[in-house]
Order: sequence, then structure tokens, then C-alpha cells
Amino acid sequence: MAREPVAGMMDRNVPSQLDEEDLRAELEIELPDSQNVVEANFIGENVGEIEISETEDGGVEVDFEPQGDESIDDGFYANLAENMADRECQRVASELLEEYDANKASRAEWEDAYSNGLELLGFTYDERTQPFRGASGVTHPLLAEAATQFQAQAFNELLPASGPVRTVVMGKETRSKYDQSQRVQQFMNYYITNVMEEYTPDMDQMLFYLPLAGSTFKKTYFDETLDRAVSKFVPAENLVVPYETSDLETCPNITQVVRMSLNDLRKRQISGFYLDIDVIPAQKELNEVESELDGITGMEPNQIDYDCTILECHVDLDLEGYEDVDDDGEPTGIKIPYVVTLSLDNGQVLSIRRNYLEDDEQRKKIQYFTHYKFLPGFGFYGLGLIHTIGGLSRTATAALRQLIDAGTLSNLPAGFKARGLRIRDDDDPLQPGEFRDVDAPGGAIRDSLMPLPFKGPDQTLFNLLGFVVQAGQRFATITDLKVGDGNQSAAVGTTIAMMEQGSRVMSAVHKRLHYAMRQEFKILARVMSESLPQQYPYSVAGGDETIMREDFDDRVDVVPVSNPNVFSQSQRIVLAQTKLQLATQAPELHNMG
Repeated sequence: MAREPVAGMMDRNVPSQLDEEDLRAELEIELPDSQNVVEANFIGENVGEIEISETEDGGVEVDFEPQGDESIDDGFYANLAENMADRECQRVASELLEEYDANKASRAEWEDAYSNGLELLGFTYDERTQPFRGASGVTHPLLAEAATQFQAQAFNELLPASGPVRTVVMGKETRSKYDQSQRVQQFMNYYITNVMEEYTPDMDQMLFYLPLAGSTFKKTYFDETLDRAVSKFVPAENLVVPYETSDLETCPNITQVVRMSLNDLRKRQISGFYLDIDVIPAQKELNEVESELDGITGMEPNQIDYDCTILECHVDLDLEGYEDVDDDGEPTGIKIPYVVTLSLDNGQVLSIRRNYLEDDEQRKKIQYFTHYKFLPGFGFYGLGLIHTIGGLSRTATAALRQLIDAGTLSNLPAGFKARGLRIRDDDDPLQPGEFRDVDAPGGAIRDSLMPLPFKGPDQTLFNLLGFVVQAGQRFATITDLKVGDGNQSAAVGTTIAMMEQGSRVMSAVHKRLHYAMRQEFKILARVMSESLPQQYPYSVAGGDETIMREDFDDRVDVVPVSNPNVFSQSQRIVLAQTKLQLATQAPELHNMG
């Protein structure tokens, strides 16, 4: 019954140059729910996979090109959740959500300290009713000044106009290696300053967060939506790690909280990057830090939510069906790195992807995050100015408010008056040059009034305020020695020693930034080597250039252009003066041309 349709269907596709004997084959078809085996001759080049289904009239349909699994991406970095059982996906989601809640609860005190410290920036004015209505609500700008000074100095040092990247030739330098390093340096600077338009604003914002929080992060990866490499700022409050974590490399679970618009989510679902499941945004729950930041900026969440909350977990897992096995094929129980994306709104998995190289037998996880620290802390998170001079800033604010309140009470004194004394419009304060009618029940007016003895701002408190502010500024190194300050007749070496002595804290912070930025550029170079075509032509001022993918190999190292030993323009000028002085003293040893 099946012989004629099969032969007739395939006859139309027989290549004329092949012999009929080479193309003829014999196929045995077992009918569903039947013990009969039917032989069917067909003509074709390759049998391949065949699907057989029974029709209502007792016949069969033979499909030589079934389409069942062709739409599923079976690549190494494919979304494994597409082929996993719902039960296994739900188990993974439940475990990760439970770990996220536990890890977030373990750093609750850190969030409280950080959010309370943000109040010391003084970006909002407190309307106070104690110790009296209208008392001063000003905040001393010690903390804000220190953060702004650091941000301005670090931004200029790390992001010069020509680009933040320079390259170093590894091993013996040859002409080909040097040319390769110049190509990499020119391309990365071009890419960061022209293509990655978000890099400079993100870095600018990150350098303001860093001195306050003590820790910030950059995430460097290939963005599927933008179709290019990106390096985005991730605030510390949006990156959650376990309590016992000491660094990112050994962290078993790095969870990034991502606020994504529904439109961007839908784009990723249509492209197949995420599973196509319904995600209904829930009302956003703000943490302590986010609530304080919204208060500073004057923003508050509305009832219309256009965003959904995504948890991207870089985690080690032992997944059913994808276990690590030994030489005998037995599961070892060793967890393997994955990137699991799930919706916090409905608790469902959106994607599960391997997070290691396909040819890596050690299965070492691919790192996307870079940790920037202001000062090394006692745990995973670093220390910032909130932790170090937050107490001094709070003390300076209290002293400043007391001085202002004392001046207010001294200028507008209050006191007691006799019950029988009547003053017209006594609820309105006296205006300059005004004389108001008073009905005094006999005697002098002074006998019916007794002002409280306010003595005005205290000089001792004023001196204490100056001491506290100087201590905070000295620690934050924001009283930088300017060129021309100090003794003009002092030796240049003495001036350099004074500058280095007064800027040790900033120098150490700058070296930490240099180290972190180097790690970020290494990740960016790796992403470029994986995503760029073999040859990538681009145009710069004055001509056209081309970068090759193989240029991003281990023969060239990528480092920041900043010098970790020189952290200010003043220091550069003094060093230049030193070189000039030495050259003048011994011109025969130096090129004075």
C-alpha cells in the first residue's frame, strides 16, 4: 500500500547523472499497531530520519524530513531550559530564589549602614521640629566634597580624551608584535570612545558611587540586543553574593538584579534567547539603598510598572541530564558553571546556559564581572568614605546645626512675659524699624518681660567643628597641595615628598582602580576576540584601519593608560620641574635640545 506513493513522490527528485541502481534502496516499514512489515522501494540519496504515522483509513504517512527538533538550537551555548523537564527547571528556580533571599538577608546590616550614610550627602534639606520648629536642617558637605573631589580626579586620570587603553608586548618585542599591539590599542580606544557610547557616562557615574559604597562592579559581555560588546556599571546593591564569599573568582553564586523593560524582554524571547513564557511585572520592592536614593533624587515608584525584575545567576549546578561524569561514565556530583536567568516576578526560569569554554576540560567558569574597591574591607565588600569618615561627617553636621540654632535663638530671642501684658499683633514678629503698642499693667515694660539667656554661637564649638572637618579632609586627601603653595625656596625633592606624604591614601586607591581596570580590559579583549569577524574594518580620523581577530591573543597585554604611580597633574608638573632642575645642573649628561 505504501510502495507506490513513496516511489512516486521521490521520483521527481532523482538526479539524472546517477545510476538507478545506486539510488534504489529498500526500506522496511512497520505499521503502527500491526505485526506486518511492508517493504517499500524508494529512490533517493539518503534515507535519514523517518517519521511514520497511521491515517484514519488504515494507511500510513511517511515523512523523510521530520521537522520536530530542527527549530531547537543544539549548540554548546544553547538554552538548555528548552529541552529540560519542567520539574527540573522549577527545582533550579526554587533553589536559586531561596539562596538569593538568604544571601540578601545576610547583608542587611551593610545595606542599612550604606543607606544611612547616604543621608550625610546633604542633597535634601531636613525640615526639623526639634529642638524647636524651624531648627536648622543643613548637612555639612564634608562627605559630598570628598566624594566629588575623588570622582573628578579619578575620572580625569582613568579616562583621558585619547582613550583609556594602552598595550604591552609580551616577550621579546618584534616588529610584528609591535604593529599588533598598536592595532589593538588603536582599535580598543576607538571602540570605547566611539562605539561604546555608554562607557564614559557609566564610568563617570561609577566613580561617584565608589567612594561612597566602597564597592562597585562592571559587567563586560556581548549584548545580543545591541549586537556588540558592552561594559556596564552595576551598583553594589544590585549584585548579591553569599556571606562567606571573599572574591568573584571563587564565588559559587553571583546574582545580578536586572531591571528590564517588557519590550526588551520580548525582544529576547522572540530571538530565542529566553523562553517564551508570560512575565507579568509585580510591584517593585525597593531595598534600603534604593529607597534612600529615590528620596535623594525626589523620585518614587508609580502604580504603572513597565519593567520586570530579572535575576541573572552565575552559579555552579549539578543539573539532571547534564551531570559531570568520570571516565566510566558515572556521575561525579561535581557542580558545573552555568548562567541561569529567571524572573523574580513569577519565579520561572528563562534560560540556562553553560558558562565555560567548550574545549575546557577543567570547566573553569567564564568571568564577566570586575570588582572595583575603594578601600579593602574585612569581607567581600570594600569600605568607602561612608564607613571611614561617616562618623566625622555626622559630628560636623551636628556641630554646624547647633551653631546655626544658637545664632537663630540669639538673633530672635524668646522668653517669658507677665500675664497682664498685652501686645498688639503679638503673633507676628517685629519688623525692622517697627514700634508696636503695648498695654503694660503699671510699671516699666521691662518688669513684665524676661528674655531667656541665649549667649549665641559658642567659640569652643566652632573650633571643634573646624577640627572635625580638617580631620575628615585630611583622611580623604581633599586638601591637595597645589603647585606654588608652600615654601618656594624649598628643594623640588622636598616638594615631591610633601605631595606623596599627603596623598598616600589617594595613591593606594588609584592603584586599586588601575588593577581593576586592567581586569576589565582583559575581559573586554576576550569578548572582542570571540565576537568580532576575522577582519573588522573601521574608519578613524585621517584614514581607514583594520583589526584582525587573532590580534587579541596572548602576545599582547591590555592595560590602562593611566600611571598608577602618578595620580595628579600637580605631581606631573613637579616631576617635570625635577627633571629640568637635574638637567640644568648637569647639561652634559642630558639632551637639552
